[in-house]
Amino acid sequence: MQIVSNIALISINETFLVQLVSFLIFLFIFHRIMIRPLRDVMQQRQDMVADIQQEMTDAQAELEESLRQIRSRETEVLKAANDLRAKLEEDGSQQAHDIVSAARNDVDGLRRKAEAEISSLILDARKGLQAESETVATRIVEKILDRRPVS
Repeated sequence: MQIVSNIALISINETFLVQLVSFLIFLFIFHRIMIRPLRDVMQQRQDMVADIQQEMTDAQAELEESLRQIRSRETEVLKAANDLRAKLEEDGSQQAHDIVSAARNDVDGLRRKAEAEISSLILDARKGLQAESETVATRIVEKILDRRPVS
């Protein structure tokens, strides 16, 4: 038996070349089986995250546009409601004025009618009072004079 004394850590011989080729084949297979699919999955994940972020940005823009349209429509509706309220108030005021005018006319008509009736009653009462006062005056004169006045 021979003792070989070798001080070098690595000796370059045919086994080294076989090991090197085996390692390179292992790296190629490892890259094909493990690294490339993992890189593809990571790229798909990055693409999916980018798509989701883009969808979120689009949805946010759509939401802001919808909110702007809602605010615009709300402003239009409030303006229309205020215009309608003002018109209704004006119509109500006009109707109230018409009702008050009609009531005044009715009151004036009733007052005139009542005045006419009262005037006619006063005239009738005056005529009746005149005739009665003449009768009473004649009787008083007869009583005072004890005779009938000559007419």
